[in-house]
Amino acid sequence: MDKPLKTPPPYPIASVDHALRAAAMLQMEGGATVAQLAERLDVARSTAHRILAMLVYRDFAVRGEDRVYRAGPVLELAAHSQSLVSRLRTVAIPHLRRVVDLLDETANLVVRTGGTVRFIASVECRQALRVGSREGMVFPAHRTTAGLLLLADLADEELEKVYAPERYRDRPADRPDLAQLRTELKRLHRSGFAVNRERSERGLVAVGVLVRDRDGTALAGLSVSMPSARYDPQRLRSLVATLETAAHSLEEDLAGQP
Repeated sequence: MDKPLKTPPPYPIASVDHALRAAAMLQMEGGATVAQLAERLDVARSTAHRILAMLVYRDFAVRGEDRVYRAGPVLELAAHSQSLVSRLRTVAIPHLRRVVDLLDETANLVVRTGGTVRFIASVECRQALRVGSREGMVFPAHRTTAGLLLLADLADEELEKVYAPERYRDRPADRPDLAQLRTELKRLHRSGFAVNRERSERGLVAVGVLVRDRDGTALAGLSVSMPSARYDPQRLRSLVATLETAAHSLEEDLAGQP
């Protein structure tokens, strides 16, 4: 079994978690006001202001004359990447909420960069035992549901570039067996969905599908995550159908965007 990834620390520090989540939001979405950040983090505005002030002090954020905070030199991404991620997230959130309403499990939107994926949106379900938000987190692509689907959409030469040996010279153990990965990706490409049973994290099962642009290019992965104790294989067809419906609706909304 793969070793568990992203295990929560035994003594989490809420203030640090809030600061890291705030930094990830600025990096991925391009900017936020104090009020917007306070709402997203579910904290008081005074707390959000102190978090942003510290991020500015450490160059993780900058404050514009319009009082909007944006990613600073430490986090700055290319403008087009911010725009795409921000647009994807904004359009996707209502669809993620509908998935949660229907399935009562946590829903996620994930994008790929090279050999890693980042959770750009996450909506938690209401159940006491649930998968928490992974928003802002980064995982190896070949160990996540959405990551595998996004890799499956690549041509062979693109896949070879992603997992070129020189990229893993300092960490060869992290490079997957390419022949084995190709076999799995071909199967996923045919099926159009993926199931991750405790591959990225112990005790977690995720099911996912792709979100494409109007030209058919894979943009992101839409997934639902649940505790493995609650996963019923007999519900798989229903889970996939719900996700596919949400993905198609999301694609239509994206196509209507400028």
